[in-house]
Amino acid sequence: MNNNATLEKIRELNLHGMHQSFQSALELGHHQNLTADELIAMLVDAEYNHRRNQRVKRGIQRARFRYSASVENVNYSTPRGLDKNLYMRLCDCSFIERSENVILTGPTGVGKSFLATALGHQACMMGMKVRYFNISKLFTTLKMSKADASYLKEISKLEKQNLLILDDFGLHPVEAALRLTLLDIIEDRHGKSSTIFVSQIPVNKWYELLGEQTVADAILDRVVHCSHRIELKGESFRKKGSIASKK
Repeated sequence: MNNNATLEKIRELNLHGMHQSFQSALELGHHQNLTADELIAMLVDAEYNHRRNQRVKRGIQRARFRYSASVENVNYSTPRGLDKNLYMRLCDCSFIERSENVILTGPTGVGKSFLATALGHQACMMGMKVRYFNISKLFTTLKMSKADASYLKEISKLEKQNLLILDDFGLHPVEAALRLTLLDIIEDRHGKSSTIFVSQIPVNKWYELLGEQTVADAILDRVVHCSHRIELKGESFRKKGSIASKK
C-alpha cells in the first residue's frame, strides 16, 4: 500500500482533519501500533473534530463580536454586583434552549459588553447561531433596507439567530419608526429564541425611554418578564486602568 498516494487521495477529498491525523501517525509511527478499526476510529474522530472546530470558527466570525471574550476569562473578583452563580448558570446556554432573554445593565465601563460577548462566544462553541449588534447601527441598517425593499429579508435573518445580542440599547432616543422596528424584531423572536440586551439605562427607565404606551407595553411584556437580569454597578474598568497607569 502506498501511503503517500492514500494521503493525496484524502487531501483531494478535502478530508483535512483525517489527512493531518494520518500524516502525523505515519511520521511518528503510531499507525503500526493500531488495529485497523482503531486506526479508522482515530481518523474519523480527527475529521469530525476538525469539521466541528471549523463550524465553530465560522460561527464566531459570522457573529461579528466587537470584543474577544470567553466565559473562562470573566473576572468575578472585582466588586461590581455580578452574581457569579447566576452568570455561571447562564454559561451552559440552556436559557437559549428555553427561549429566555438576558438583560445586562449598569454604568459604562463595568464589563457589560464583555459579559454578553462571552455568553455569545459560549453559544457559538455549542454550535448555536449568534449575531452581535450595536443597536444604533442595526437600526441604521434596517432603515436603509426599507429603501431597497430588503427589510423583511433582514428581519428574517435576525429571526433565525438562536441568540441575538443588542448592545448599547437606549443610548440614543428611540424614535417612533425605530420602536416599531424593535417590536418587529422582538415579536418574531418571542418564544422561539433568545436576546441579550446590554444597556446603561436601568430597566425601570425603559418604559419612559420607549415612549409611546402601546408599543412600549408590547415590547416590555415580551422582553422583561421572561428574562434573567444582571444589574452591575461600580467604577469603570477603563477609568481604573487610566488612573493606575498614571501612578
